[in-house]
Amino acid sequence: MNTIASSTTLPTETVAPTISERIPLLDLRAQWNVIRDEALTVFDQIGESTAYAQGPAAKSFENEFASWCDVKECVSVNTGTSALHLALRCLDIGPGDEVITVPMTFIATAWAVYYAGAKTVFVDIDPERRTMDPKQLEAAITRNTKAIIPVHLYGQMAEMAPILEIAQRHGIPVIEDAAQAHGATYQNLKAGQHGTMACFSFYPGKNLGALGEGGALVTNNKQYAERARQLRNHAQSERYFHDEIGYNYRMDSLQAAMLSLKLKHLDRWNLARNSIASRYEELLSDLPVKLPVRFSDSQSVWHCYVIESDKRDELRTALGEAQIDSGLHYPVPLHLQQACKDLGYKKGDFPNSERLSSSCLSLPIFAELTEAQILRISDALHSVK
Repeated sequence: MNTIASSTTLPTETVAPTISERIPLLDLRAQWNVIRDEALTVFDQIGESTAYAQGPAAKSFENEFASWCDVKECVSVNTGTSALHLALRCLDIGPGDEVITVPMTFIATAWAVYYAGAKTVFVDIDPERRTMDPKQLEAAITRNTKAIIPVHLYGQMAEMAPILEIAQRHGIPVIEDAAQAHGATYQNLKAGQHGTMACFSFYPGKNLGALGEGGALVTNNKQYAERARQLRNHAQSERYFHDEIGYNYRMDSLQAAMLSLKLKHLDRWNLARNSIASRYEELLSDLPVKLPVRFSDSQSVWHCYVIESDKRDELRTALGEAQIDSGLHYPVPLHLQQACKDLGYKKGDFPNSERLSSSCLSLPIFAELTEAQILRISDALHSVK
């Protein structure tokens, strides 16, 4: 079910902020102030337990997050990158294999493929949804294609129905890169319910973020989950018995406990982000910029609110002069990164990704963003002629 309503009341301020008060892209301090008392209790509980690495707190979080995602299994790990790597290992993907994904994503998506020893193959994004274009997917499939990784970018899920139809027709598993999509839905199913496996990041800036690093793999396949649990813990079938090459990808208990705490707030935080996105739409609709598109089959969780403009640099300068932070997600698509040079791609190969990377501008968005702050952001953007 889609748990995100269309609107909510935005926070107000008892004292109007002055122009000198910077508006951050993401205000983690404001979030901390909301949960501080609960968090300090959690710190004390973990300290008293002395079970610091992959302890009971991690198991509790796994159960809670699996239930929240409406899946059977959750394997907590140290980063979202590690989750993607383990997903590929569970599928026995390695040298000589190909994995299809998009160039418009954070580079961790490609790192996982490199770590597995496989080759990354890119397909371009749809310019409206900004996720994998299903119409370009089938042409990239070869006999060496062993997985497809659609990326749910900015909190918007990829168009999973045609992607899954193509993948199933070719017998290829689909791994959702859901690092930015905690609670996002497509056709009334959450991120994590569509693919063979899905991978989440709990980096502090995510909608559900730890106080450090964290990640998780979710799946309905018990066999994959059991193997991922072994691989994350040095591939131990039992203590000090190692059946294959493994990794130290365990989640520490403090991060797990903090994630359990924050998970209780996540639906409300996602609802607030949705309301902020709606407010941006109202205030910025008269500007000559491209706003994010809403889709009737999906509900974004607005991890990033990204506008597009040929005057991106001018807009960013105006925001900076008004003491407002902004971001670029992402200024260089992966096929043009020096680290991916060996893949043989060149400028012009993926025009939609390149166009987005050259025009994208991320505006502040977080649950505690106030109406007064949103108005300041709008005024700064409107100042650019």
